[in-house]
Amino acid sequence: MSKYQSVAVIYGSDSSEWEVSCRSGEFTASRIDEFRYDVYEIFARFGEWKLVAMRKANSMRQSFPEGAQPVVDKSDFSVMVLGEKIKFDFAYIMQHGAPGETGLLQGYLEMLGVPHSSCSAFVTTVAFDKYACKRYLEGGDHIVKLAPDAFIRKGEDVDAFSVRAVKELGLPLFVKPTGGGSSFGISKVEKADDLPEAIRIAFTEGDTILVEAAIPCEHELTCAAYFDGKEVRTLPVIEIIPTTGWFDYDAKYNGLSREVCPAEIPDALAAEVQDITRRIYRHLGCKGLVRMDYIASKDGIYFLEVNIIPGMTNASLVPKMVRAAGIGITDFLTTIIENA
Repeated sequence: MSKYQSVAVIYGSDSSEWEVSCRSGEFTASRIDEFRYDVYEIFARFGEWKLVAMRKANSMRQSFPEGAQPVVDKSDFSVMVLGEKIKFDFAYIMQHGAPGETGLLQGYLEMLGVPHSSCSAFVTTVAFDKYACKRYLEGGDHIVKLAPDAFIRKGEDVDAFSVRAVKELGLPLFVKPTGGGSSFGISKVEKADDLPEAIRIAFTEGDTILVEAAIPCEHELTCAAYFDGKEVRTLPVIEIIPTTGWFDYDAKYNGLSREVCPAEIPDALAAEVQDITRRIYRHLGCKGLVRMDYIASKDGIYFLEVNIIPGMTNASLVPKMVRAAGIGITDFLTTIIENA
């Protein structure tokens, strides 16, 4: 017996990642158990939430044409369809970027008492901000190594900051918006003179920037964790081998990388990555499905970031991990829904 009947899959977002989010959301909706749940697909962008498709249990998917898409009533998270009011039992969040990864969407759902697939609003807010998340993990009893970094907020002196950052951190450097994903706004800086411009580019994606020392990379690794109702479990580790030099947007979405799953690395290293992933999951207080990214260097494993809403297209990393674990994607999504 399922806990929920009507599952709303929310995708689209207010960020540069909105198109990736749509692909993830459509894939997720298509793989949710068609015999257990009624599935409703909600496209949400800049405050406009519309029902774009629905699939009743044991029925065919029905899409709604533009101009005839029912509008979601955000006062109680419901929608009117053909004279019937549908109040959603559960929200499966597939928004990459704001508001689905900033904690705002989670906070809205939590105020209404609607269960959802993601971490709490607080955990999502902390994890989404790369600088805040690193500071939070510093209190984690040496769970994982963290690259030295520097932080700048929009409005501060970029040129003076750049001089200090190069002096303190050396070169090369990675420049990252503290929020966001899919490598939007991220640059690798090899020369000191290029750092101010890289920071200005990053500011197009957000108001706060993290500059990190580039860690010599032996393996770029990623691992996902989830709660199965009894314990935190991890999926097989993937090694990412980008042809672009690092895992940028083209490497992620345009086929310019090789993703080896399970990673062809020593068993001890894979086990260590999985253990660190479980420990970070517990330390942050995560729920649902979360993916962690790392750099394995000669002196240990370095944390890169937490992905609270990891990509879920057919070619995305987590579905590859699920398949490698021998789990059907539909059964896996049921586990997430029933135990989030």
